[in-house]
Amino acid sequence: MLVAPGQKVRSRVAWRGMNSLVGAALFVAPLLVLVAIWAIVVPLFNVNPRIFPSLGSVAEAAVAAIGDGSLIRHIGASMLRVGLGTFLGVLVAVPLGVAMGVSPAASAFLTPLFRFFSVLAGIAWIPIATLWFGYGFGAIIFVIFNAVFFVVAYNTLLGVSTIPMTIRNAAASLGAGRWALLTEVLLPGALPNIVTGVRTGLGFAWRGLIAAEMIATNVGLGYMLFVARDFYRTEVIVLGMIVIGVLWLFIDRLLLVPLERATIERWGLVRRT
Repeated sequence: MLVAPGQKVRSRVAWRGMNSLVGAALFVAPLLVLVAIWAIVVPLFNVNPRIFPSLGSVAEAAVAAIGDGSLIRHIGASMLRVGLGTFLGVLVAVPLGVAMGVSPAASAFLTPLFRFFSVLAGIAWIPIATLWFGYGFGAIIFVIFNAVFFVVAYNTLLGVSTIPMTIRNAAASLGAGRWALLTEVLLPGALPNIVTGVRTGLGFAWRGLIAAEMIATNVGLGYMLFVARDFYRTEVIVLGMIVIGVLWLFIDRLLLVPLERATIERWGLVRRT
C-alpha cells in the first residue's frame, strides 16, 4: 500500500509531538509527586511554619508578591545580571579558547591556570569582588563572569583540540586562509562543545548570582531570600527557591537543550530519527 509523502510527513510530525508530550509528562511527574507529598506531610505532622511553610502559605506569598510587583522586580534584576554576565563571559572565553586550541604553547601554559581557577570560579570571588567593585551591580556581574568564563573557555579548547589536523590541513590545502579556517572549520567544529560549556556555565552562573545577591545588592531573587530569612518568612524563602528552580528549568529545557541538540545535529555528530 502506497503512502503519500504528505501523509508520511504528517505522521512523523504527529509522532514527534506525541513523544514530546510523553517526555514533558515524565519530566513534570516527579515534581508533581513532590508537591503532593509537601501538601500532605506538612499539615499531617503540624510542622511549625518557621521551620517549613505549607503549600497554601507559599501560594498566598506568591499572589502577594506578584500583586505588589516585587516578585517581577526581583526576577527582572536577576535575569538582567545573569544574562549580561554570561554574555560577557562567553564573549571573552570563546576567542581565548580558540587561541589555546590552535597554539600548543598557549594551551600548555594556560591549561593549568584554567584548572586552578575553575575551582574558584563564582562564589569564591564574592569577597574580593565586593572590595574591588563595591556592593552593587559590578560585583555581581564580575562573579557571574568568572562562573561562566573558565567553563566556556575550557570547553572551547576541548572542542578545537578534537578537530583532526587532517581536516585543518585539507582546508588549508584547498586555499582556506586564517579567517576561513576559523569561521568554516574551527568554530563550527568546536560549537557543540561551546554550547555544552555555555549550558554548564550558566548553571554555575545562577548559583553565583544568588549567593552574590544575598550580599552585594538590594534587589534580586537572592536578596529576597536573604531578607525573608531575617523575618522568619519561610514561605517567601521557599517561594524564591521555587522561582529560581522554575526559571532555570525554563531556560534549560526551552532554550539550552534545544540549542545544544540542534547544534549537535547541525554539525553531523548525530542525526534526528
